[in-house]
Amino acid sequence: MSKRDLKKYVGELNKEQLEEQIIELYEKFSPVKVFYDFVFNPKEDKLLQESKAKISHEYFPVKKPGAKWRPKAKMRRSVAQKIIKHFILLGVDAFVIADIMLYNIEIAQTYSSGNFIKQELFYKSMLNSFEQAVNFVISNGILNEFKLRIVAIQQETLQQKWKNKYEFEAILDKIDI
Repeated sequence: MSKRDLKKYVGELNKEQLEEQIIELYEKFSPVKVFYDFVFNPKEDKLLQESKAKISHEYFPVKKPGAKWRPKAKMRRSVAQKIIKHFILLGVDAFVIADIMLYNIEIAQTYSSGNFIKQELFYKSMLNSFEQAVNFVISNGILNEFKLRIVAIQQETLQQKWKNKYEFEAILDKIDI
């Protein structure tokens, strides 16, 4: 069904029929429920804190009570990417999205400051995340609000002697920070 056909169909329904369909969609499909729950009760601060906790557990997993061993850090960039995509779909404020984008890189740098990481993919994925975050803050006109954190991330790559530290610097050179 095309969007035009959907508009025509919805236009033919009366208010009661529309309400019934929306309630049915809400009950039947989890993404619709998540969307409406957010629209009517947008607890962005709570959502942000929960998301930061998920991301930090990727690098600093918590030992479960009674467990004899501590889980190993998974360092999956995909966890943060899913959260960011979800935030964008929900229409979360750009400041919150930018915060979580930068937090993802900052927590990875915190981890790498105390742990040797030999996987080249880690550094490449952090560079991709950095470039996406910089592009996001520029496109949303909020670069000035996040400039200090962006520069701090780039400086940390130099301090930790990341293999791709000059590529981080090149991104900032393009935007004259």
